[in-house]
Amino acid sequence: MNNIIKVGLLGCGTVGTGVLKVLSQNMDEITPRVGAKLVVSHVLVRNLDKKREYADAVKFTDNINDILEDPEIKIVIELLGGLHPAREYMIQAMQAGKNIVTANKDVVAQFGKDMFDTAEANNVDFMFEASVAGGIPIITPLKQCLTANKITEVIGIVNGTTNYMLTKMSEENASYDAVLKDAQEKGYAEADPTADVEGLDAARKTAILASIAFNNRVSLNKVSTEGITHITPQDIAYAKELGYTIKLLSIAREDEKGIDVRVHPALLPQNHPLAFVRNEFNAIFVRGNVVGDTMFYGKGAGQLPTASAVVADVIDVARDIVKNRYGRIRCTCYEHKKFCPIEKTTSSYYVRLLVDDQPGVLGAIAMAFGETGVSLSSVIQKRKVNKAAEIVAITHKVEEAKIRKAEELLNKLPAVDKICNVIRVQDTDEQEG
Repeated sequence: MNNIIKVGLLGCGTVGTGVLKVLSQNMDEITPRVGAKLVVSHVLVRNLDKKREYADAVKFTDNINDILEDPEIKIVIELLGGLHPAREYMIQAMQAGKNIVTANKDVVAQFGKDMFDTAEANNVDFMFEASVAGGIPIITPLKQCLTANKITEVIGIVNGTTNYMLTKMSEENASYDAVLKDAQEKGYAEADPTADVEGLDAARKTAILASIAFNNRVSLNKVSTEGITHITPQDIAYAKELGYTIKLLSIAREDEKGIDVRVHPALLPQNHPLAFVRNEFNAIFVRGNVVGDTMFYGKGAGQLPTASAVVADVIDVARDIVKNRYGRIRCTCYEHKKFCPIEKTTSSYYVRLLVDDQPGVLGAIAMAFGETGVSLSSVIQKRKVNKAAEIVAITHKVEEAKIRKAEELLNKLPAVDKICNVIRVQDTDEQEG
């Protein structure tokens, strides 16, 4: 086979090296699937002196123009990460007639419209399967395999770092600080873990998934975001006792209130499919009005899982090049729907309080909930903390605005020492509703 499609690679870190490895190891399988041989001709790097694996025939450069101005390079893989200069390089490459494959969730979540508009204007492909959930195929299924459906819900675990941490906290009764240190030592968490533990990484992925699922542009600022830094072993122990496990969930729903997009910890029933997702694994649960419930599971990050998704996109683009076709699936955000504000969302809630250990306190607390329209499903008192009694209440489903008013009223009660935590409960009936 004499056909060759040349590829430029921006960045040769963990995932970039993984891409070179996948292409090297699986080239005999990939070439006949494409109908041409994929050759990485140039790789953009910062340090030209650093030795890299699987790159014997590759030309390394620190000048982006060596790739942008090479007419033989038809596909550019962007693995630099971050917004800048990744966004500018991708736009310049598309303007030069090159197809883009990226794993950059930051750019897709914040500037997806710009990327798609530029791709369409220049009749090239813009592919981003690896931007969400690493090696788990989810973008392509939503855009192709499930396109006959009206998607009503996408809920998942899309951040492996926090899932690993919550798993360790649950199974080893370890503190947040201890599991964070462990995650950093194992390479699951960065030295600055803010993007993961504050839910920002999951929020970017949620914006991307919701945009595709609901055919509507969902910007990052529409995603209500809360991390796991306030989750304690006490909360996890109470959750177990009540039949739940705590997970950081990505939630995107569409109903009569509008599009509801949020990231936050939640108590999941222990029999829910997502409750079984442990350690660094990810899973995404999709509900369609025709197909019903489907779930996608696997490693959401890592060198080879992410490289798998990147190379799959490269193969898809290369097939288009061989067939001389482009843009089979353009931007699908063609609708303009309303959004459901967070205060209008409904959920059950777990509320843990420290209160004075004296008669009449439970009645006063129940009255405070009742005055704000919050109905209690159950209340338990298990232990004392110093001289205070610890109470855990589970509410019936209620609007967010009402639970926040209840918090304000409880904080004013002299008998309430502290509201320790408020966590949403992802009830089974909510999942079915």
